[in-house]
Parts: sequence; C-alpha cells; structure tokens
Amino acid sequence: MTLKKNSFIRHASLFTLLALLVGFNASCGKRRPPLPPVERVPQRTELLSGIQRGNQVILSFPVLARNASNESVQSIRRIDVYRLAEAINDPLPLTEEEFSARSTLVGSVPYESIQRASAAINYVDELSLTQSVRLRYSVRFVNAAGQRAAFSNFLLIEPTAGISQPPVLSAQPDLKESSITIRWTTPTANVDESKPPNLLGYNVYRTTGAQNEPAQTPLNSSPLTVTQYSDQAFEFGTEYLYIVRAVSLGAGGLPVESLNSNAVTAAPQDIFAPTPPTGITAATSTGAPARISIFFAANPERDVAGYYVYR
Repeated sequence: MTLKKNSFIRHASLFTLLALLVGFNASCGKRRPPLPPVERVPQRTELLSGIQRGNQVILSFPVLARNASNESVQSIRRIDVYRLAEAINDPLPLTEEEFSARSTLVGSVPYESIQRASAAINYVDELSLTQSVRLRYSVRFVNAAGQRAAFSNFLLIEPTAGISQPPVLSAQPDLKESSITIRWTTPTANVDESKPPNLLGYNVYRTTGAQNEPAQTPLNSSPLTVTQYSDQAFEFGTEYLYIVRAVSLGAGGLPVESLNSNAVTAAPQDIFAPTPPTGITAATSTGAPARISIFFAANPERDVAGYYVYR
C-alpha cells in the first residue's frame, strides 16, 4: 500500500512540473508591444572649459540635452561649482577623493539658469589675486533629492593678477556713409591697481539686436595698437552695439582679455546722397533724325533708383 502511494505522488509531481513548463514556454512565446527606450540624463560633464577675463574666470559647459522630472534620480536641479587653489609647482595628478577633501564650493548654477540656457551654461568666478596660484575647477550636478553626481573633468587655470582694466569708449560713434568709427581712451592701470597697464592692444566686438551678447570672434584680425576702429561691414537700418576689450600678456605668454568696456550703440541711416556718375561720354548718330547717346558708369550704391539727365 505504501509503494502505490509513493508511486502516485511521484506521478502527480511529474505532471505538475510538466504543466508548469508548458505554461512558462507559452508565456515566453507571447508577443507584446515594444517598450519605449529609457531616456537617460547625463549625470556629469566631461566638457568643462573656461578662460580668464580681467579679474574673472568664466566657466562654460554645454547645456543638458534633456532633463528628468523631480521624481527621477536623474533630475538635475542645481550645478555646484568647486575650486581648489594650488601652488604652481604642485603635482598635476589629483584624485576625485583628494579634490573633494581639499576644494571649496564657490557657488552654484540655479535651476532657473539651467532652464534659460540655450547653448552653454556659464558661471563667473570673480577673483581677488594677491599671489601666483593654479586654480583647479570642477562642477557637480545635483538632483531634486539633493544627491550629487560625480565630479566633472578638471579645468586648470593659472590666472594673472596684472590684467589691464578695460578701455572707456567715447559716447558718440562717428557715422559716415561707408564706415562707423568708434574711439576709446587708453586704460591707466591694471585690475589689481598696478601700473603701468599690461597692454598688448585691443579687440573690438559687435552685436545686433538679434544677439544676446557680442560675437566670440573680434572684428579685428589681430589686436589693434591704435585707439579707434572703423567698421565698414554694416547695413543701414540695423542697430549695432560695440564693446572693446584690452589685451594683456598672461601666464605662459598667452593673451588675456580685460572685462568689457562700456557699450556704445550706432544706428546708421541712409541719409547720404549718391555720388555723381563718373566716366561720362557722348556719341552722335549719323542717321536721321540726329541723336546723341550718353554713357556713364553705374553707381556703386545699391539703393540707386535711377538717374536724371539735364541739358
């Protein structure tokens, strides 16, 4: 009796196992709609860059392509900026743990600025330099829960204290038919009040109403050594804003620009009469009736509507 009972139990267990296997295979073979891809927000940047301008270091890194909701650990609601002042001859290699222990949180980029940024996020660190140092920067993304991501790449800058103050532009540009000329006065000291100014030349920048800030490339191809610039690549009816930056000799022999000068605007209007036609010649016809044909070169002005001929 016991043998038959054990045999029955073994057969029942085997049947149950077969049923489970059949059900598992049937569920594995069932087709379902594909799931959408999971979008991942970058948790750190490797593209931190920066420059010195005057007594400031301007940090920059690309805007986030997308951001997550507050419920996600990948939400980014703040970007913290860290700085470490090192001696010039300190070893270059540094671990994230060493940087975290020795660096200082100098500021943050708030969520509102992250939302407004269109191409790059900038952070300005204003310096008060008294001795030669090497500054090491890094940024960290912080989510809605206050959790910090890993540090970005390190940016190393050796700022120069003796950078020229910006020049001062004359309030009224000189408007002519073929040029807009701006003028400025030479700086008298550096940002650290040392004299004479560390001055290699000047760069001129221009922007229009359609731009939020001056272009990254100056109008001049190399630093100017004079205190005026004539802009000949302009259009009537467009308002322009000009600024000038002094150029100083920085660490390692590299040029460093000053802060922006005051800005001046120019809105050229075409109130100029066209130049007289040139190269006038005349020819008479031999047939009847007699005719005199007059020839002259076309005017270079693009807005010439026509010509009057007087006799």
